[in-house]
Amino acid sequence: MKKISFFALLFVTLTLFSQNSTQAVALLDEVSQKVASYDNIDLTFDYILDNEKENIHQKTTGTVRLQNDNYHLNFMGIERIFDTKKVYTIVHEDEEVVISNVSNDDESEFTPSKILTFYQKGYHFEWDKLKTIAGKKIQFIKLLPKNSKAENQYILLGIDTKSKNIYQVIYSNKNNTNTTFKIRTFKINSPFSKNEFLFDETKYKKKDYIITKL
Repeated sequence: MKKISFFALLFVTLTLFSQNSTQAVALLDEVSQKVASYDNIDLTFDYILDNEKENIHQKTTGTVRLQNDNYHLNFMGIERIFDTKKVYTIVHEDEEVVISNVSNDDESEFTPSKILTFYQKGYHFEWDKLKTIAGKKIQFIKLLPKNSKAENQYILLGIDTKSKNIYQVIYSNKNNTNTTFKIRTFKINSPFSKNEFLFDETKYKKKDYIITKL
């Protein structure tokens, strides 16, 4: 039997990697086109935090409504509205509202409006496993940060092969913490109120909420 040379093996490996990367990019392009075609998106999701070493296992459910860059988030007892100019963080338990400006300095900053598009910049892609979850075929793509100083070692992006929508995102942190964002319901083009992304300061002043402007 002839021995396979190192260079032949390297060529095959690089070719397969290139094919896998191209396949991953093609699928992500389909997802991007799908997301861009929606007028708005209404999600409910599970947010799961796991650290086996520290014996930490937490699960929280939230909702978010998205339209262009606007979002309206309800998560962990906090309501947050973004109208593309300011962020309004409403903590009902403390009867407090914090109004802050938006910084565009850090494009990598994760916000609800980037939930379905965050992967478009700053990552290399690898084709990963195909799994059946809750009767759905979920194709995973591994995202490797281009920035070596990034907090995450990698991110696994799970895509429903039928709907071409994002089903699950798993962040593998360098401190052995895995954070999972799993979409429970995915609705599109819902009849949002015209005030969905508007903050009514008068409403909260009448409730005697403390309003802090940063």
